[in-house]
Amino acid sequence: MKISWRILLLWTLPLLMVCFFLWQGQFLPASEQLGNSAANKRITYGRFLEYLDTNRVAGVDLYEGGRTAIVEIVNPELKDQVQQSRVDLPTYSPGLIAKIRSSHIRIESHPISNEGAIWGFLGNLLFPILLIGSLFFLFRRSSNLPGGPGQAMSFGKSKARFQMEAKTGIMFHDVAGIDEAKEELQEVVTFLKEPERFTAVGAKIPKGVLLVGPPGTGKTLLAKAIAGEAGVPFFSISGSEFVEMFVGVGASRVRDLFKKAKESAPCLIFIDEIDAVGRQRGAGIGGGNDEREQTLNQLLTEMDGFEGNTGIIIIAATNRPDVLDSALMRPGRFDRQVMVDAPDFKGRVEILEVHARNKKLADDVSLKSVARRTPGFSGADLANLLNEAAILTARRRKEAITTLEIDDSIDRIVAGMEGTPLVDSKSKRLIAYHEVGHAIVGTLVKDHDPVQKVTLIPRGQARGLTWFTPNEEQGLITKTQLIARIAGALGGRAAEEEVFGYDEVTTGAGSDLQQVSDVARQMVTRFGMSDLGPLSLENSSSEVFLGGGLMNRAEYSEEVAMKIDNQVRTLAKQSHEIAKKLIRDNREVIDRLVELLIEKETIDGEELRKIVAEYTYIPEKEQFIS
Repeated sequence: MKISWRILLLWTLPLLMVCFFLWQGQFLPASEQLGNSAANKRITYGRFLEYLDTNRVAGVDLYEGGRTAIVEIVNPELKDQVQQSRVDLPTYSPGLIAKIRSSHIRIESHPISNEGAIWGFLGNLLFPILLIGSLFFLFRRSSNLPGGPGQAMSFGKSKARFQMEAKTGIMFHDVAGIDEAKEELQEVVTFLKEPERFTAVGAKIPKGVLLVGPPGTGKTLLAKAIAGEAGVPFFSISGSEFVEMFVGVGASRVRDLFKKAKESAPCLIFIDEIDAVGRQRGAGIGGGNDEREQTLNQLLTEMDGFEGNTGIIIIAATNRPDVLDSALMRPGRFDRQVMVDAPDFKGRVEILEVHARNKKLADDVSLKSVARRTPGFSGADLANLLNEAAILTARRRKEAITTLEIDDSIDRIVAGMEGTPLVDSKSKRLIAYHEVGHAIVGTLVKDHDPVQKVTLIPRGQARGLTWFTPNEEQGLITKTQLIARIAGALGGRAAEEEVFGYDEVTTGAGSDLQQVSDVARQMVTRFGMSDLGPLSLENSSSEVFLGGGLMNRAEYSEEVAMKIDNQVRTLAKQSHEIAKKLIRDNREVIDRLVELLIEKETIDGEELRKIVAEYTYIPEKEQFIS
């Protein structure tokens, strides 16, 4: 382990101080040394005078200017052996010296030494010096850390990471599934590399490109690819790094960032999560101007102000374009808004091929089949899917990723970790009827999505699951499809009612009923799919910081609200009757599927449709490819 010399010094300083004071004790004056040797044989001044009167004193040594004496006492009980004892003499005793001389006793006086005072002074001086030195090194060390006291004067400096040629290791061929966005940004790279091709026809270089899309779709990855392709100076910073608790710091950092960029033009500036600093101004409840708004004002001025910026292209990313200030979105600041949406089937196949380059896949794995099973997955979701499959493969001690690991990974990502299988009991049978009810209704209703599989293995909070997988992305959904989804969601509750009776229904349909209520209400209030006519009666929910959410008013009267509730109730009731009728008419196949599900715990969609086809007619649907 590597240890800094500063830390080592801080630990050794106290040890050196202790050694110094111990070493200092070896140089005490002679009086203190003798005093220490005779400390256990101290006598009083009266006893000393008594020994002096009986002629038992052989010698006297005076120390400390006559305040202390070491006397030699003759002990007759020990055959006249001489012992040393210490006695403290009074400050004023003029007759003592004369009495000692008249008794012909040896007397010597030792002068006061200044050596102890010198060492004491040096010792007292050394401690403050060591303390100040330790604090100095601590200050120097902390000043090198981010946000340390040594950087107190650099608050206004930009924290952008700068690279003369950003070698991110990512190029455009590493980005898949978002071809339209890639084409838009390739033009930006061409602007930087060959500007004469565009200026020759009077085209101006775009000042800003805003990448808009859900999380995980590849916005930051695109910025890394631009940095790798462009070969120009590249600044990268997060929107949250502009704003500090000190007023004016964010605006100062914006000025400093653009100052550095102008010195390195042509260059790129990438601002990730720009919504942290670019939210709509004037959204505060009490009005006023805060630090974030000052930072945004400075950013607007630098992007397209009086001076202007030549050769600087700003690329920003956000997943909340609805909260950005309108002044930030106008042409001249962000000239282009590039949508980076979730990939379609072809895009998912390309993304899976990119992330499968460094993974061992079994021969039976079809990336097209995986792409069909993952509609709505973003690029990050697909990367995580293959990584989870690789982890499962290593855990199961297999040499290559098989279809089983990929299927288990999809289930884990969508529904959660696999739980302990249920024991055969009344509860397991009831859950089996509930899930088969979903599957039967979803299979027999014409416009419902096909069943992928039915399982009794718990995942997350669900005790059982029925998976529906659409054939392909559905950008537009018809009224018939929405009613079919409501009926499919009510299939589990309908099966409980028809098999066990209304009094035995369970709480297992709680999430299904929530889904039914949401879809039915949107059909009535947003999509105009009811007897109320083609009216949009509710807007999308507004945020509190945009001035909404505190004083929302109803956009319709109480009479219309009552009609909305009646229409929602009617849609749910009609769908419920459809589900109950399908359960009653197909009870025989339901009982067979339940017994098979209890035995196998999982039934594949193809197997389920084959069994259903033996008993009843399945309405024509688009061919489902598993």
